[in-house]
Amino acid sequence: MEIETRRLLLREFRMDDQPAIHVFAADPLVTRHTAWGPLSRQETAAEVRATVEAAGQVPRTRYGLAVTERSTSSVVGSIELRMVSVRHRRAAMEFAFGRPSWGHGYATEAAEALADFGFGTLGLRKITATCSPENVASNRVLTKIGMHLEGHLHDHVLVRGAWQDRLLFGLTAPDVTA
Repeated sequence: MEIETRRLLLREFRMDDQPAIHVFAADPLVTRHTAWGPLSRQETAAEVRATVEAAGQVPRTRYGLAVTERSTSSVVGSIELRMVSVRHRRAAMEFAFGRPSWGHGYATEAAEALADFGFGTLGLRKITATCSPENVASNRVLTKIGMHLEGHLHDHVLVRGAWQDRLLFGLTAPDVTA
């Protein structure tokens, strides 16, 4: 599967993406607001392998995609929709981008395209996302794509030995009927 935007191509992960993914998955600045990382090379390889394998599962519950620049084919980030409830047509979105791609609008462009895919192709009713209250950039991305702040989750995740809060954002499909 592929999703094209004006500047990006969101495509299935390949095993040979590991070096490019590892550059940002191992970066302490990229992962400082995530519930994972920084990852070792082995952990990055395991995550890429799991994402590749998930793409072949039926029914598919994870849509993890490499985000590449169309002009260079370089991997600049990753984005994923993970089914939370098939019955309730609800999925959660998460993303991570390497530092060189920050400030270019790539996360917003990719998140908007993946939300459109979720609502259009997958027929989702709702997409949620969480981010650290301190992660101003992710908060801005989620707001730009139309998500609304639905709550502040206190002590929601245990990260590197400490409990952290998360902000919960949600977006409901436009013009959806049951």
